[in-house]
Amino acid sequence: MVVKIFDLLLHFICKINKHKKGIRMRKTPLALSAIFLLLSLNQSAVAKDATPAPLYPGVNVAQLAQQAPVHWVSVAQIENSLSGRPPMAVGFDIDDTVLFSSPGFYRGQVEFSPGKQDYLKNPQFWEKMNNGWDEFSMPKEVAKNLIAMHLKRGDSIYFVTGRSETKTETVTKTLQNDFQIPQDKVNPVIFAGDKAGQNTKVQWLKDKQIKIFYGDSDNDITAAQAVSARGIRVLRASNSSYKPLPQAGVFGEEVIVNSEY
Repeated sequence: MVVKIFDLLLHFICKINKHKKGIRMRKTPLALSAIFLLLSLNQSAVAKDATPAPLYPGVNVAQLAQQAPVHWVSVAQIENSLSGRPPMAVGFDIDDTVLFSSPGFYRGQVEFSPGKQDYLKNPQFWEKMNNGWDEFSMPKEVAKNLIAMHLKRGDSIYFVTGRSETKTETVTKTLQNDFQIPQDKVNPVIFAGDKAGQNTKVQWLKDKQIKIFYGDSDNDITAAQAVSARGIRVLRASNSSYKPLPQAGVFGEEVIVNSEY
């Protein structure tokens, strides 16, 4: 393509020179120089645009050392902070807090509203999610450690979820099995639902007198703070279907280290 343009320009210059013989010797070299300069600049720009990103971009120590000013805690530190305190009611959100449940939500979106979020308002989806699809959900390691710690303390454990309530549910049984909760310690899952502009968990936390509430979403933390409970953030896995990922620690709450899995 470049050669063709060059040939056309050269032909055009030759035609001009036939009519202007007196200035041919002076103008032709100048015109050719300008053409070669134009073409070289064009080729440089094309080469620059086509240059791929470096395969090994590297990293500097300042980037590696950069950390957000977040109040990080471990499960052991939470347990230590409760030393000497009597048994209490503690609460857990479910999705992305104790269960990695994205497989069920992903399937629900594909089946009921591909590419859209409408499935979350579809009763058929919730019937399936609450009655069997949690068999594909993975219990999070951090939840296993937290629940075992609270059971050892004699605390009462409540699961409070934003899922829509259905006539039947197997979520309670799934959680009992996944986290080895004794039968006499099991409380039925509380389905708080989800209403725009309203934090539906607040009243439940108040009614159950929950003192500590673990959750991955902003609503979980603000609900706990609204009833003067201790809200502790569990990290949402980066491959969760629930996007965008929240900013852990944004409310000054404690955030559990390595709690994304």
